[in-house]
Amino acid sequence: MRLPKLATLFISLTTLVAAQTDRTGWTATADSFQPGNEQAKVLDGNTGTIWHSQYSPSNAPLPHTITLDMKKTYNVNGLTYLPRQDGNSNGNIGQHKIQLSLDGNSWSTPAFGTYLDDSSLKTTPFSTTPARYVRLIALTEAGGRGPWTSAAEINILSTASYNPPPTRLGQWTSTLDFPIVPAAAVVLRNTGKVLLWSSYKPTDFSGGSGSGKTATAIYDPATGTVSQRLITNTQHDMFCPGISLDVNGRPFVTGGNDAAKLSIYDPSADNWIAGPSMKISRGYQASATLSDGRIFTIGGSWSGGQGNKNGEVYSPSSNSWSLLSGCPVAPMLTADSAGVYRADNHGWLFGWKGGSVFQAGPSKAMNWYFTTGSGSQKAAGLRAADPDAMNGNAVMYDAVNGKILTTGGAVNYQDTQATANAHVITIGTPGNTPSVAKVGSMTTARGFANSVVLPNGKVLVIGGESLPVPFSDNTASFTPELYDPATSTFTVVNPIAVARTYHSWGLLLPDATVLSGGGGLCGGCSTNHPNAQIYKPPYLFTSSGSEASRPTINSISTTNVVVGGKITITTNRAVSSFSLVRFGSATHSVNTDQRRIPLTPTASGLTYTVTVPSDSGVALPGPWMIFALDSAGVPSVAKTVLIRSS
Repeated sequence: MRLPKLATLFISLTTLVAAQTDRTGWTATADSFQPGNEQAKVLDGNTGTIWHSQYSPSNAPLPHTITLDMKKTYNVNGLTYLPRQDGNSNGNIGQHKIQLSLDGNSWSTPAFGTYLDDSSLKTTPFSTTPARYVRLIALTEAGGRGPWTSAAEINILSTASYNPPPTRLGQWTSTLDFPIVPAAAVVLRNTGKVLLWSSYKPTDFSGGSGSGKTATAIYDPATGTVSQRLITNTQHDMFCPGISLDVNGRPFVTGGNDAAKLSIYDPSADNWIAGPSMKISRGYQASATLSDGRIFTIGGSWSGGQGNKNGEVYSPSSNSWSLLSGCPVAPMLTADSAGVYRADNHGWLFGWKGGSVFQAGPSKAMNWYFTTGSGSQKAAGLRAADPDAMNGNAVMYDAVNGKILTTGGAVNYQDTQATANAHVITIGTPGNTPSVAKVGSMTTARGFANSVVLPNGKVLVIGGESLPVPFSDNTASFTPELYDPATSTFTVVNPIAVARTYHSWGLLLPDATVLSGGGGLCGGCSTNHPNAQIYKPPYLFTSSGSEASRPTINSISTTNVVVGGKITITTNRAVSSFSLVRFGSATHSVNTDQRRIPLTPTASGLTYTVTVPSDSGVALPGPWMIFALDSAGVPSVAKTVLIRSS
């Protein structure tokens, strides 16, 4: 390990220690209060007293604001809010913002979102920021009961030491609070909103089988708001599912706690539709969109019975599932000590040419699956010397050249040391044995991590833990790493504020930032993380640390294109390249939707023409983001295109 990496790692970890701050001498001010429920009550250490906004003789209108003056500067990295504990929910905070200031005049917003409407302690962690003043702004009352705000206690988390993280390693910015612990997430086409869900309860999955409901939320980056909804009409608890985006960008969610179900979200109508049940009940399976628009799934013995979870395929034209007797799950099983219950989980599937599927892991044995007729399977060799890598992951960072990066994982689902291994698999003609090359290892061994491909082809690996144990953050890695295909090496980047382990996820957003969130979903456990954080990669900053000027896509000739078709793009200034990145969906370290296509343009002034690959196994049908990149590698905000196979 090189010394710069060690130094960076040490600096990163020193920023992560958070502790409740001594509130002696602090004062609180508020926009209003009800006599007897003054704002000072949030600092009195008594959970039986509350601050309440004015409600008599008249209601003071929302929003309501309470500001803490800590009397000196602290290195603040979190806030806890305890709702009233008297059995009355009036005034519970819903949508909110948290702001910080050194002088009481200039404010930053390190966190925002929506809290769950209950009496549990709410903890909002965020990246360390020096501040004297902390302001909590209540934008809504969580239950819509009235224009009120209340709080029993507000505490501030801080750390003794702090070194400003260098922006050359990117920057973790806002924390988003959610009213659920999101174990799954999807970026929606056109709007760029993020759809999230937990299970039948907002913070717990246990006992959900047969409940027929799912707690969901939607984050809207355009407005900075988080809404929530309980889905009951599809009679489907969608915890631990397979997820694929169909040719129209609709999330297809299969199995999980209600193991045979299919639920489809329609972004244009903002509603959920019940689809036909699968032939085989499944949970923890993976699924993949195929080159012809069908959806393939395999594995999933976590629910719906154990073993023989062979392949099946969904056809949009007939709106039905068909078993593929020639696509057995047995060749892709790991040798997990827990048996088939764990051995067929979380397949690394890639839809490829001619309706084929390449299975890159987590088993050390790789396979090709073919989906015509009754299907067939062909062994594709071993992933070099890599062992079984359950809860590792894989991402196709260059679909034109069939390049797949695999990282981490462990030979057993849990309680076994993960590896730091990384390999590049290159696939070509379906059925042929791919080439596998071991590349530079990660700095940290990881299971339960997530990988996100960026517009420039680099891959961000986030979170995970060195000894994977569900619902534990004991060996969590707070230091993400960035893989560079040009050098086949990883670089440690700035630390996240929250452990992202079991049930976490990461997704690329249309503005070329990354959203990393979730973890937990275990009821009253200490590892529930009902939040996410936004990462700005290094390409959004100059060498001096300031924010980079970004190119802009002014116009695009079409938002619907057939494979092999051309797209004409105009920009505000010169750019050197373009890339397509397919919209992503993620749960349990699996994202079979994301992949990247590098595009080389022909230019005429500030007008550029790019050609989509002609094979729908490379350019999978469905929603894609198209980015323009300048000569320094700075990406634009993406435009959305829908690629069709015919």
